[in-house]
Amino acid sequence: MSTSLSPLLAPMLSSAAMRAVCDDQETLQHMLDFEAALARAEAATGVIPASAAEPIAKACKADGFDLADLAEAATHSGNLAIPLVKALTAKVAQSDAEAARYVHWGATSQDVIDTAAMLGLRAGIDALLGDIDRAVTGFARLARQHRSTAMVARTWLQHALPMPFGLKLAEYAAALHRAKRRLQRMRQDTLALQFGGAAGTLAALGDKGLVVAEQLAQNLELPLPDAPWHTHRDRIAEAASVLAILSGTCGKIARDVSLMMQTDVAEAFEPAGDGRGGSSTMPHKRNPVAAATMAPGLAATICAAQVGDHERSAGPWHAEWPTLPMLQLVTSGALAAIVDIAEGLEVDAARMRVNLDATHGLMMAEAVTFALAEKIGKNDAHHLIEAASKKAVAGKQHLRDVLKADAKVTAHLSADRIEKLFEPMAYQGVAQALIDRLLASLDEK
Repeated sequence: MSTSLSPLLAPMLSSAAMRAVCDDQETLQHMLDFEAALARAEAATGVIPASAAEPIAKACKADGFDLADLAEAATHSGNLAIPLVKALTAKVAQSDAEAARYVHWGATSQDVIDTAAMLGLRAGIDALLGDIDRAVTGFARLARQHRSTAMVARTWLQHALPMPFGLKLAEYAAALHRAKRRLQRMRQDTLALQFGGAAGTLAALGDKGLVVAEQLAQNLELPLPDAPWHTHRDRIAEAASVLAILSGTCGKIARDVSLMMQTDVAEAFEPAGDGRGGSSTMPHKRNPVAAATMAPGLAATICAAQVGDHERSAGPWHAEWPTLPMLQLVTSGALAAIVDIAEGLEVDAARMRVNLDATHGLMMAEAVTFALAEKIGKNDAHHLIEAASKKAVAGKQHLRDVLKADAKVTAHLSADRIEKLFEPMAYQGVAQALIDRLLASLDEK
């Protein structure tokens, strides 16, 4: 289990796939993958003897190292790479003393740690992409199913206008799809090998630094940047930002659903089942909102770590180590919960219709105002409908009935016309076209 989250809380706040990615043993393996790839790259380019590569690579198995011992040694060295390289050298020496001389040749601790972070991010992105696809598919299906289901659009938590529930669902799908595209762009353009040696010049490798770097990048299947980026942390900060935005998207969807689950609203519900909260008054799933609350602070810590010192910082870099995996974990937990919602949301369309009538027609005041404005002008129409609305509230009447009894209104709008103006789905503007546009945006280009 990664030390970034308590073993007690991790299953609730993260996905199993991301816990595997961020597991300490896996993180250690990513560091060892760098060392194995480095040895092979340097052997292939003639920097170290060809015979040294395989003994080093064979020793680069995480299960051959004691995590507790490495952790304790790191408290004295200042980072995990230093004791790991020492332990790896000793392990290689057990089988080939000559090969042990070339462990970690020309590299520095930051090369190991940063490249391992890139490998962890790549695996984490792949885990997230699968869940995003499921969530997008689920919400798109629901959007098509409910494109004619009328519900209340709420602004400032108050009833505003009618809208098709399918529009809200299509917006969820599109927002998650945009998050997918960000992750894909980051995987392609932001992740990169870090290999610079002691000060970013690869001086220990002489004139073969770039040749080794090219081979190393190829071995690890990571892009080779124009130069080492050890002192510029924008790559890590960008990753944190993309993860935080995804968490926020998940949190927004979850907040909407939790509000729709309120007893007095009761329009939609998270999927029920064994082990889940069975009452609409006690929604059990809080991971998306928790992640949306935690993620910005974690991302802020990583962004603050950009302000480093010269060619290696004395502190800010270290703050990234526990923070980035924690951000990956909580983001995965938020998304996993959203997948559950997308694939199992329970919708009460009848209740949505009841809620549309809760304000006794006041929600349709704008529709009537604009219909009347075509006859008498917007200003006069506004005053007439405003007065009628106040009368409806005072008399606890339906606005439609007040309007039908008002000669100033019926002089321009027939009773049948007024009746039709109070049909919610007759006043949805271009909502159906927007649903089509949003669903079309999900198609991969």
